[in-house]
Amino acid sequence: MMGLLDQLVGQVAAAAGGPGQDGAPQGTLIAGVMTMIDNAGGVPALLEQLKASGLGEHVASWIGTGANLPVSASQLAEALGAGHLAQVAQQAGVEPEHAANGLAQLLPQLIDQLSPGGQLPEGGLLSQGLSMLAGRWLG
Repeated sequence: MMGLLDQLVGQVAAAAGGPGQDGAPQGTLIAGVMTMIDNAGGVPALLEQLKASGLGEHVASWIGTGANLPVSASQLAEALGAGHLAQVAQQAGVEPEHAANGLAQLLPQLIDQLSPGGQLPEGGLLSQGLSMLAGRWLG
């Protein structure tokens, strides 16, 4: 799983305009994502927020076993709100539009990988997976 996370973070860093696996802002972007998830009340609450913002079909595809529907940076920015996006961008040291691009790349793949078989794991397992991700890139 760490190889996949390495790949995801590298893609996010590239989308955010940052360096690859060996430098910032990838770790800080991940930290921003973790903070955003925490502030939303966890992954399920974040997904509910995205669904309520009109991205229900997208979220369902990320959790489901089929292909992931892409989400644009502008769709994600609108769904998350300027405050959440600004917080992630500030923590990552990038402009909000770069953070939105990175999140648009990361969230579909991250949620897809956290939901094997089309189901999000129980809260404890989901938290453990996110903690492993944070520890890997922030520790």
